[in-house]
Amino acid sequence: MQNDLLGGDVFVRNCWYVAGRSADFGPSLSAMTLLGEKVVIFRGAGGEPIALEDACPHRKLPLSKGQVKGSTVVCGYHGLTFDCTGACVAAPTQEDAIPGRAVVRPYPVEDRWGFLWIWMGDAAKADRDAIIDIPHFDDPTWGRTALGALSIACNYLYVTDNLLDPSHVAWVHVTSFAGAGTDNRPLEMEESDDHVTIYRWIPSQPAPPYYKALMDFGDNCDRKQHYECRVPSTAINKSIYTPAGQGGDDAALPAESFINISYNFITPVDGESSLYFWFQHRNGHAGDAEIDRKMFEGATMAFNEDKEVLEEVQKGMAGRVTPYLNLGLDKGAMRFRQKVARRAEAERAE
Repeated sequence: MQNDLLGGDVFVRNCWYVAGRSADFGPSLSAMTLLGEKVVIFRGAGGEPIALEDACPHRKLPLSKGQVKGSTVVCGYHGLTFDCTGACVAAPTQEDAIPGRAVVRPYPVEDRWGFLWIWMGDAAKADRDAIIDIPHFDDPTWGRTALGALSIACNYLYVTDNLLDPSHVAWVHVTSFAGAGTDNRPLEMEESDDHVTIYRWIPSQPAPPYYKALMDFGDNCDRKQHYECRVPSTAINKSIYTPAGQGGDDAALPAESFINISYNFITPVDGESSLYFWFQHRNGHAGDAEIDRKMFEGATMAFNEDKEVLEEVQKGMAGRVTPYLNLGLDKGAMRFRQKVARRAEAERAE
């Protein structure tokens, strides 16, 4: 049998992943599987996020089956109680002899940009400054959609493959992101140690349905597709539009250019399923709730179209009886998978 795609069965752990939207977590216990590990997340008495291994060290009952008491979680079997560091601070059945080995693993967590971020690797290496920076997040002149969340039954690298593939929009997103030139215009690639960017300028074509009402450039415009992935699974997709004949030079965009940035965060659940979070950020129409709503609904529809395709890809690749092949458009995705595999291998070698 032909080997699986490179990097498909490995995870990079020493990095920040999105566990969910910050508003999704409160004082109740949320059981999650992230990178194949069972985690319980809740907020303490001061609203601080806490993430712990979801298993009491006594008989491994999930702590998510217990209850929150202040900033601690109480196991539902015999009352062993754990604080935010994972230390046992109470053992009701033997009050004077808290077991020294009664500890659970804590995970660093941080609220930022409306999401709750979690560090799944070596806690000593967790650098909160390494969480992605989002320019203009609080800029009142920029518009922003709601935060989206979606579960996808496929390996997370199939999602990054898709987010490094500008061409698929011509067939998968006919009523939203598609447009003339997205099917066959040549693609360019840039890369560094931790990212790959696939891009192209498409000159003088009608804007796709998703964007047409957001700008007034006449019948045609110049369009840039910018598809960027950062190791292990953050994707930044930019759509840039200018009046026809004025695009092509990113350093000299005309003042009236319209820019929409889609921030996409993919978190592996296990080898066959993923969590997908996103929002969109634009340099215009700030404070327009109706545009926010329409863009969010349009993106949600499009990402569900991706979900349908990628879940079938997962099943098709897992059950394949004949070889798969790569196309020229897969160059960026394959380079990105190599970078992920190298980072994961370097972690294992440490």
